[in-house]
Amino acid sequence: MAMKIRLARGGSKKRPFYRVVAADSRMPRDGRFIEKLGVYNPLLPKDSEERVKLDIEKIQAWLDKGAQPTDRVARMLEAAGVVAKTERSNPKKAKPGKKAVERAEEKAAKAAAAAEASEEAASE
Repeated sequence: MAMKIRLARGGSKKRPFYRVVAADSRMPRDGRFIEKLGVYNPLLPKDSEERVKLDIEKIQAWLDKGAQPTDRVARMLEAAGVVAKTERSNPKKAKPGKKAVERAEEKAAKAAAAAEASEEAASE
């Protein structure tokens, strides 16, 4: 059984509230879980102590048993100092999309045409 430490969504529409749970990876996101390990309330300010509450001892026990945290939970555990910070690399993140590249090329072409026209006007 592949175990995950992940977020289970609660709360009403437009008012999210998450529980950090240990669950079988085959179960649905908000479905059956084995143990509640903490809570996360994204509506609170980032500097609030109530925003993320984790039971570190339970989480460490599940990690020792082989449970894998999801990316978002792993970031919370890194901030809490439970797991070592991992280096993430997403080289495509900084590259502009197709439309942005096309707009930049059009803008450069217009600027070049304007510069060329101003040079011709200055030479005459």
